[in-house]
Amino acid sequence: MASNGIVEVTDANFDADVLKSDKLVLIDFWATWCGPCRAIAPIVEELATEYQGKVKVGKMDVDRNSATPMRYGVRGIPTLLVFKDGQVKEQIVGYVPKEQIQKALDKHVG
Repeated sequence: MASNGIVEVTDANFDADVLKSDKLVLIDFWATWCGPCRAIAPIVEELATEYQGKVKVGKMDVDRNSATPMRYGVRGIPTLLVFKDGQVKEQIVGYVPKEQIQKALDKHVG
């Protein structure tokens, strides 16, 4: 999980790791039983490597953490949320091509 600089985000560390981050943050809300989540995982890992130092990438298991997904209205998974300065800037729901995620990130990087 912690490979490629991907952080495991939980309800407990969410505010410190995501909302207070000085970098752009991409959070992947997922679950072990979710097929599309497993399909998008390698893309998220690639992005973590490509955007290292520019974007903080985290994954949150929605089965183990329910407060944060509820707080942000995450209904379907996978859901990717892009945070900047503690605010949600982008929301991507479902499996999407890597380019679509890159576009969302590139809008806010730098």
